Order: sequence, then C-alpha cells, then structure tokens
Amino acid sequence: MNRFLPFLDLRGVRTKDVTQDVLAALAVTFTAVPQGVAYALIAGLPPAAGLYASVLPTIVGSIFRSSRHVVAGPSNAVSLLVGGGVAALAVSVGASPVEIAISLAFMVGVMQVAAGALRLGSVVDYISAPVVLGYITGAGVLIGVGQLSNLTGTPEASGNIVAKVVGWTQGLGELNPLALGIGITTAVFVAGIRTLAPKLPSALLGLTLASIGTVLLGLDSAVSTVGDLAPVPASLPPFTVPTLMDSRLLVVAFAATVLSLVESSAVGRSIADRTGDRLDISVEFVGQGLSNLAAAFTGGYPVSGSLSRSALNHSAGARTRLSGVFVGILTGVALLVAGPLIDRIPIAALAGLLVVVAWDLVNIPRIRQTFRAGWGDGAAFVATVIGTWTLRLDHAIYLGVTISIVLFLRRARLLVIRELAVDARGRLREVRSGAGDQCQQVRVLHVEGSLFFGAAGELRDGLSQAVAPPNIQALVVRLKRTQGMDITTATVFAAVAKNLRDQGRHLILVGMRPDAMRILKRTGAAAEIGMDNLFPSQKKWFGALDDALRRALTLTQAEQDSPLRRYIAMREARSGGRAPRRPPA
Repeated sequence: MNRFLPFLDLRGVRTKDVTQDVLAALAVTFTAVPQGVAYALIAGLPPAAGLYASVLPTIVGSIFRSSRHVVAGPSNAVSLLVGGGVAALAVSVGASPVEIAISLAFMVGVMQVAAGALRLGSVVDYISAPVVLGYITGAGVLIGVGQLSNLTGTPEASGNIVAKVVGWTQGLGELNPLALGIGITTAVFVAGIRTLAPKLPSALLGLTLASIGTVLLGLDSAVSTVGDLAPVPASLPPFTVPTLMDSRLLVVAFAATVLSLVESSAVGRSIADRTGDRLDISVEFVGQGLSNLAAAFTGGYPVSGSLSRSALNHSAGARTRLSGVFVGILTGVALLVAGPLIDRIPIAALAGLLVVVAWDLVNIPRIRQTFRAGWGDGAAFVATVIGTWTLRLDHAIYLGVTISIVLFLRRARLLVIRELAVDARGRLREVRSGAGDQCQQVRVLHVEGSLFFGAAGELRDGLSQAVAPPNIQALVVRLKRTQGMDITTATVFAAVAKNLRDQGRHLILVGMRPDAMRILKRTGAAAEIGMDNLFPSQKKWFGALDDALRRALTLTQAEQDSPLRRYIAMREARSGGRAPRRPPA
C-alpha cells in the first residue's frame, strides 16, 4: 500500500533541500503562468481555466506521483484535444465549454486512477513512439495554424486544417498590422531569449514586455487582450462540481486519458533516465488521475505531465517533490495578485508565443530518425499526422492506438523459422532453405518467437513447407528459443504429428521448457506426438538436440554416410560418447 503513498519519502527532508525547491519552483512558476493562459486559449476556454488547472492539480500531482520532478498541469497536446472535443460537444450536449471541460477532467481522473489501481502501467508501452510523435507533430502544426487569425487580428476560421488556412487567407483583407507586429515581435523575442539566455523565463518576459508596450503606446484599444475574452478574477480557483455525466463525453475522455498517460509517462521516464530514480508507472497513473480529479473540482480541465515545466524543474535543481507543491502555491498567489495584469496581455502576443510552442513540437531530428528506422515506423508516423489533420482529435488518438496495436500484432506474431544443416566444418548451423549438407530423410528446423495463437498460421505454414518433399521421413523442431506456447499452437503440433504419422512419418520436438511441456501434456498434444518423440530442454549444451537427432536417425534408418550421422558421430567422439556439458558462464 505504501507504494501509492510516495510522499512518505519527504520524511527527513533537509532545510537546504527545501530552499533549493523554492528556487526551482519560482523558475517554473514564471513559465507556468503564461503557459496556463496560452494553453487555455488552445483549449477554447477562459484564460483563468488554464491557471486554475495549474494550482491544486499541480500540488496534488506532485504529492501522489512517483516522480519527484514531473510537474502536472495544462499541456499543449491535451489542451488541443480538449479544445476539439469541447467544440464538437458544445452544441450536441447543450452545455457551456467550461461545464464540458470540468466533466471531462472528472472522467479522465476516474479512468486514470482505475488504470493505476489495476496496475495497467505497462499498457502505455504498446503505443508506439512513431504514433506519439505523429500526433505531437500534427498537433504542433494545428496549434500554429489555429493561431494565424489571432496573430493577424482577422476573423477565426473553423473546420479542418485546410479549411482554416483557406478561411484565414480569405480574411486577410481585415488584417490588423498592430496585432501582426505585436505577435511577430513576441515570437522573435521569445525565441531569441531562449537561444541567447535559456535560463531566463522567456515566455513571461515576452508577454510582460508586450503588455507594457501596448499600454504605454496606447494600443490596448486597437488590439484584443485577454480581458476582452474573459477577465481573470483576482481570486483562488473556485469550487466546482462536475454535473455533466453524458455518455457522449466518454469518447473524448478516454482519448484524453490515453494521451495524458502517454505524455506523462514519457516525461517521467525521460527525467528518471537522467536522475536514476525508480519510476513506478502505476503510481504515476494514480497521481495523474488525482491531479485531474483536483482539476474537476477547482474549475480546471484535463491536465498532464508538462515536458517543458518538468524539465525546467529538474534543471533548476529541484531536489524533492515539494518543488511541484510550491509551484502550485506560487501560481495561486499569482492568481490573487496578478489577475488584472494578466487581463492586459494582447491576444496577438499569446499567439506569437504559441507559434514558438508549435514550432517546438515539430521535432525534425526525431522525424528523420523515424523514417530511417524503417517503412513501418514511417508509415505509422505519416498516418497519424494525416489523422490529426483530417479527423477529430479524439478520433485521431484512436487511429494512433489502432496503428500501434496493428504494429504490435505484426511484430508479435512474427516467428523466425530456419533450417539447420551440417556445414563444411561439420557444425550444425542455420541455413537458407535447401542450402548446406542436408540429410535426405531428416529435416531439422529451429524456431524462435512467441508461440501464441496469433502465430499459429505462420507456424503451420512453416512446418508444412518443411515436410512438403515426400522423401522427408522425420521433422525435428527445436523450440529452445520460443516462449508463450498456448493451446492453439499446441494443437498445431498435434495436427502436424497426426498428419505425418498417417503417412508413416514422424514429428519430433526438442528443447521445450517446463511450461511448454505442461501445455503439451494438458492439451493431449504430447500423447498425439508421442512421449518418445519429445525431448525437453536439458542442462547439457545441445544434449536434448543430440538425443532428438539420434531418435530421428533411428526412426528413418538414414544412410550411414548421412551428414547427420557424421555430425552425431563427431559429437560423440569429442565427448567420449556423451553430449558435452554446457561450458560455465
């Protein structure tokens, strides 16, 4: 039970650790406040919702997740997914965007806590990296395109990415030069500061200077500001109750659950690789779920582990999970004292910041690496990117999950079946079909991979092909490097054995581990094959294989000059008539 109470590691925290955590929290808060406002804009919610999602959810997540460095809160990819879901559901459900967002956070939290309690942490490993990269890349482009109208002060277009670009170009006749100037200046400033002085809070500085410049030059009446969208109240997050339990929200909620868990796990593992910390993914799930429940009851929306804020938290020298707690407290303080100042931020400046965020999401080196890895990974990446541009974002998540499952099944069912034959030096080696010095009556196969039901067809085809020549009287199948035999593949062996026996031929299995032998016996396959034709794995190196080959030679009465007879004779001569023991490791 203590594994789900990770905050117990705070016992014995030293004063200097707390001091360092406070300093790290200050640095993260300077990033969290502008990001909270900007990401709420992506989610189609009032700016305050992004800040609310950065207070109690951040505190709760830091207390209950296993990572001491991951900072929970709004993220760009989840915010975009929520924005698409809110837009799609607002009309059909008949509720406000805030009500939908709060209920989504509650559903996501429940699903994530359940996933963690059921120890489903390894599930995220089955969503492939190219699919995640494809979604993040597609989301980055969508975020950039979505901010074009805010950047130019033109009417916002709706629809898919093509419709948004077309609508934006058609509205360029109403371009606001002041908005465009503020947006481009902010983007260039933020990018420049990050390059020249990466330790400075570039986002906060960029938005602050844009706000001050707009006010001093009297331009606030000529451009839209945050206060025009929805003023940020100078108060702590309100208590809210998720009341919209509509089944139509479940599709978006599940997609947000998956994306949030994948993103949070990736962030946690990335930092754990650098710190050497042990990460418990199931505990991460519970902690992330509790963060989302906290968001649901404090006016927020679905949150995730933030890559940028978590990385900054680690690089700033945070030592314990208290740093995340302090980030949430400091963000709450900022809400109390800085609400009127946040209202003065120009929307165009936020758009400029989000253009930089969008550019960061398009990771060119990773994309190149994905295409170099193989056509399967490249195709998965491209399909997911196109899905984010043409489908609803929650549907794009499901497309990505489906692609990951297909890739997994394709690789999981892949068996390696090779023939073994005696080479020129008298050794038994893997060869291509028909190569090597083969025995005319005995065929020897080496099988590697998972012998589960998905590989049954491939196994049947491989065995059938090996015994297709009518001169083959015995088939020896080495299973030393297989695992996961189930009733389906055991039945395949039984069927092949019966078919060969009806023709006066024989199937011999060798190298089975105890679990495989149990399956063969329980399913009746062992009786069908014949216990005399089963040679379980031995401690002796190649001992079971030598015994199986002797059995095959006895059953087939192979010629005296058979390559296998010469091989066995050589083995016996070298070991004094016995198969040699495996050399010590």
